[in-house]
Amino acid sequence: MMRVERAGRWSLIVSMLGVLMLSACVSMRAGGPTARAQAHTGLVAADHPLAAEAGAQMLRQGGNAVDAAVATSFALSVVRSDACGIGGGGFMLIHLNDDPRHGTTTVALNYRETSPAGVGPQTYAELDDPEASKRGGMAVAVPGTVAGLLHALETYGTLDRATVLEPAIALAEGGFDADAHHVRTARSLSDRFRRDARWRERFPLVWGGLTAQGTIEISERITLPGQARALRLIAEHGADAFYRGEIAEAIVASVTADGGVLTHQDLAGYAIRVVEPVSYELESHRVLSMPPPSSGGVAVAQILSLAERLDLTIPVTGWLEAADAHLLAESMKHAFADRSRHMADSAFTDVPVDQMLDDAELERVARSIEPNTVRDASAYGVIRVLPEDGGTSHISVIDARGNAVACTETINLAFGSLVGVRGFGFCLNDQMDDFTTIAGEANAFGLIQSDDNLPEPGKRPLSSMSPTIILDDHGEVVAVAGASGGPRIITSTAQALLRVLRGAATAAEAVDAPRIHHQWLPDAIFIETWDGVGPSTRLEAGLAKRGHALRERTDIGAVQLIRRDPQTGALDGAADPRKGGGVSGG
Repeated sequence: MMRVERAGRWSLIVSMLGVLMLSACVSMRAGGPTARAQAHTGLVAADHPLAAEAGAQMLRQGGNAVDAAVATSFALSVVRSDACGIGGGGFMLIHLNDDPRHGTTTVALNYRETSPAGVGPQTYAELDDPEASKRGGMAVAVPGTVAGLLHALETYGTLDRATVLEPAIALAEGGFDADAHHVRTARSLSDRFRRDARWRERFPLVWGGLTAQGTIEISERITLPGQARALRLIAEHGADAFYRGEIAEAIVASVTADGGVLTHQDLAGYAIRVVEPVSYELESHRVLSMPPPSSGGVAVAQILSLAERLDLTIPVTGWLEAADAHLLAESMKHAFADRSRHMADSAFTDVPVDQMLDDAELERVARSIEPNTVRDASAYGVIRVLPEDGGTSHISVIDARGNAVACTETINLAFGSLVGVRGFGFCLNDQMDDFTTIAGEANAFGLIQSDDNLPEPGKRPLSSMSPTIILDDHGEVVAVAGASGGPRIITSTAQALLRVLRGAATAAEAVDAPRIHHQWLPDAIFIETWDGVGPSTRLEAGLAKRGHALRERTDIGAVQLIRRDPQTGALDGAADPRKGGGVSGG
C-alpha cells in the first residue's frame, strides 16, 4: 500500500527542488523559512514546495494557470495527504485574461463534497457512536476533487491529463520526505492510536503508513504506490476511473467495511457546480471570491470593504497600532456575525449575498463601529456559530499571460475520516462533521451550528475556504491569495491582502506579518505569537483598554500569496512559513 523508509533517497527530491531553488530565494525567520520568488513568466505558491514545483513544470511546458493549479493539487494529494487530496473537495476561482477559447472570463467551480443519499437530518442523532461524523465510514461525504480538477483542466486548461498528472505520479512512486508539518500532524494522532487497538485495526493506512505507527520523523521517505496507481487510472480514463471504475469499487468497499453508507450511486451521481463568483468593487480594485457554501468569500469582501470605509492604516509589516487593530477586529466580528446569521448551501437555502455586500449596509456597519470601545456580542448578530475546516490547503497561480487561479481544498480533520481506500493509498474526507450533525450539539471544533446546515442528500456543508483574486481597474490581476486554518482562513487572507492593497507590502512582507483573529464568538481577540514573539505591551494595553479580551495563539492561518508589482509588472510570490510551503516560477 505504501512504504516509509528511515534512510532518505534524495534523487527525486533533489531533481525537483533543483529547479525550484533557481527561481526561489528563502528569507529565514526564527520560526522557519519563508519561501518567496519573483518572475515575469508565472508563479505557483502552495503549502508544499514539491507541489509548487509540479505546477511550475506545467508553466515551463507552455501550460496556463489552470494546468499549473491542477498539477499542483494532484501533487498535494500525495505530499499533503493530511490536509487535502483526491478523497476530498474544494473550490477553484479562475480568471482568464483574453483566453483563445473563452476570452476574458471569470468562473467559480464548486466541487465541495456532498452528503450521501443515505444520510438525512436525523441520522447522527440516531447513532450510538458520538464520533460517527468525525472518524470512520459514516463521516465520509462524496468526494469532489477529481471531478472539479478534471472539469477545470478539460474546460479551461491546455495540456493533457497524462502530462498534468505526471509529477504527482512521480512523487507517489519515487517518494517524498516527511517535513515538519507532516510529522506534527501525524504525532497529534499518536496517543489515540496507541491506546485504541480498534483504531489501529480500522485505519491501517494512517497508522501503519502515513504516521509510521506514531514514530515518523522528519526526512523519512514516504512512498505511495497505491495512490500512484489511482492517479495513473485517472490520467488514462478520466473522472470515470474514480466515480465509476475500479477506484469507485474500492471507495465503496472501504467505506462500507467501516459502517458507512456511501454507495456507487452517490459516486456516479456526483456533479460539480459552475457558479458566478462573488464580485465587489473596492477603491480602484475588484474583489473576486467564492459564493456560498463558502462563507469566506463574502466575509473577506466585507472585511476589506470595512477597512476601506474606516480608512485603516496598515503598515508594510509589524503590528498594527491599537486603534487600527481594534477597528479591524470589529470589522471581523461583523463579518463573522453575518456569516453565522445567513450562511448555508445556497442550493438549499436563500443566502442574501447582495444584502451583505450592499454599499448602504456596509456604510451603516462602518458607522456603527465605535473607535474606542466594544459592544456586547449580541449586538453583532444571533448566536449561531458555524463549523470550521481542519485539514486544508491553498494554491495561488498567475501565469505569464495574466491568467490566475485561486484554489482551496480540504479533507477536514487531519487525515480526514482516517479511512484509507484499500489498494489505492489515499484518505477519504470526514466532511460530514461540517454539517450540523446533531441539532444543539457541538462538532469536532466545539462549535454549535445552525439547523440550516443539517445534512440532506446532495447537500454541501459550509466552509471557511476563501480563494480570492484581486483585479485592478484595467482588469489585470493584482493579487491571488487564500489560506488554510479553519475560520482563521478568512482573517489571515484578509490581512495579507490588506498589507498588499493598503500597506504596499511585497508578498513576503504580507505573508510574514503578524496577525490577529476575531471570529465574534468566542468574544476575544486572538493574537499571534508566531516565532515566539508576541505584540508590544502598548498594543495589548490599547486593546484591553477598549474592552477586548486577549488570547494568544501560536499561529493564525497559513497564506499563499502572489501579487503583481504595480511599477514593474513582475510577479512576487510567497508561501507561509507557518506551514512550510514553497513558491516556484515558470
